[in-house]
Amino acid sequence: MPHFRALTATTPYLFFTGKGGVGKTSLACATAVGLADRGLRVLIVSTDPASNLDEMLEVTLSDRLTPVPSVTGLSAMNIDPEAAAESYRKRVLEQLGPEVTADERSTVREQLSGACTTEIAAFDEFVGLLDGDIAGFDHIIFDTAPTGHTLRLLSLPKAWTGFLKDNDRGASCLGPHSGLKIQEDRFRKALQALGDSRQTTIILVTRADRGAIREAARTSGELDALNLSNQILVVNGRFHATDPTDVVAVALERDQDEALAAMPAALAKLPRDEIPLLGFDIVGVTALRALLSPSNQPSVLSSESNAEPVDLPGLDRLVDDIAQGKRGLIMVMGKGGVGKTTIAAAIAVGLAKRGHAVHLSTTDPAAHVSFVVDGVMPGLTVDRIDPRVETERYVAKILASRGRDLDEQGKALLLEDLASPCTEEVAVFHAFSHVVAEARSAFVVLDTAPTGHTLLLLDATGAYHRQMTSQLAPTGAGRIVTPLMRLQDPTHTKVILVTLPETTPVSEAASLQEDLRRAGVEPYGWVINKSLTVSGTRDPLLRLRLDKEQAQITRVRKGLAKRAFIIGWRTKPPTGVEELKALS
Repeated sequence: MPHFRALTATTPYLFFTGKGGVGKTSLACATAVGLADRGLRVLIVSTDPASNLDEMLEVTLSDRLTPVPSVTGLSAMNIDPEAAAESYRKRVLEQLGPEVTADERSTVREQLSGACTTEIAAFDEFVGLLDGDIAGFDHIIFDTAPTGHTLRLLSLPKAWTGFLKDNDRGASCLGPHSGLKIQEDRFRKALQALGDSRQTTIILVTRADRGAIREAARTSGELDALNLSNQILVVNGRFHATDPTDVVAVALERDQDEALAAMPAALAKLPRDEIPLLGFDIVGVTALRALLSPSNQPSVLSSESNAEPVDLPGLDRLVDDIAQGKRGLIMVMGKGGVGKTTIAAAIAVGLAKRGHAVHLSTTDPAAHVSFVVDGVMPGLTVDRIDPRVETERYVAKILASRGRDLDEQGKALLLEDLASPCTEEVAVFHAFSHVVAEARSAFVVLDTAPTGHTLLLLDATGAYHRQMTSQLAPTGAGRIVTPLMRLQDPTHTKVILVTLPETTPVSEAASLQEDLRRAGVEPYGWVINKSLTVSGTRDPLLRLRLDKEQAQITRVRKGLAKRAFIIGWRTKPPTGVEELKALS
């Protein structure tokens, strides 16, 4: 068995975090199964809006405790953001008291309808578990949302503390201020529990590649800033070539070695475990047991048959198709770690290479676009929607428009309202709306955050659409066009879903596609990234993965995607304008 400290942890709470796509859920589930197999009572909980615990554990889950039938002692649950938000709204409304009018109640409910409330409600459920709402378990394992989303949840109590100080008036999407002050101590205790090395072990998961390691270092530092320093590092998917003459395998091992050697010192000092790359999909309890137990793993036999040729077009064809539109919004979406940023950057560079003006931006808190482009070219503008900058800009705008006629006391009260953490949500939505509108006259390529965070942004877009259309009189002159209507217009917006040829990323992209369709947004096409099928490798471990890979490619092209494109695996992710030009 690989040396894996999580299996011998004595702390009741195990907190798995890291960049999307690095294998957090696989390792969290394997740890849960491993601990339960030792006779311990274990609960695993997902706080990810795009959770795939159900698929991993082969059981239908909800926001209630569900025993996993095939693993004695193991239970699981998903914190359902929508159910949590509705429960939170009910509790907040109950605090208002009988003297509050129906109109005032309606106003508070409206203030509690945004994506910020959904995040707060999910965190409130999470805090309940730390606060002892569920007893009788030896371990509670948290499988968190992708990094940016998780850190946002963890940092909210600090923001609330500043917002609530000396502020007894009114309500916001956080709820009535007086009620929140009662809960503030509960939130503070939860963060203290997470930072206590006797109660919590934080397992920071990464892959042995530069992007994932850079993100892990950022995460580690931000956790340190929250006094959550009781961390261990797990490098997942470690590969060692068995054939020194196989160019692909040797290049993959060398690239991993170089990425680990260049690891920032602050990350390198953490206790570290390495989990080997395996030749099978980590889905289902049998595979989870095999992940941390070599004796349970299937033998790795080299396939003598040649992989079937894949006749899907490449990214150049996709860029050619998009370029015919002359302008529009291209939203690149998908699970974390599938290469969205690289694909978005390559599409933007490809359009600029074809003579178009292109604006490449990102809503991802990790914001790696500038690292990938790493250069300039005519017609290409690269920036990001920075939550901090957008919030400052939004606050300044509100002060200029609403604060002009206020006295000093009035301005002070307005500033208190604008100090709410929810202001950031509104500011980012306004910036997103501007980007959507800009695509009426040029190409805008948007690299989105990992799936859960993106769905929250789309939820805000939908809420704004409903608010604006409800205020428009049926007989009124003119026609309002909301951001959601532009996203629903296929002549204005093309949504590109990116996946890897693996079971879980394909399943999550399919789930995202259904969410988009419910919002009236039809994806334009799928990009299957990092395919080994066309690499020509002879390595037995890599070839063992080819049959599984081809099954997922067939699943995408025949059952999920209207249009499918494929990109082969490369020894190093393409970076820089010239490499992106070649890719597109």
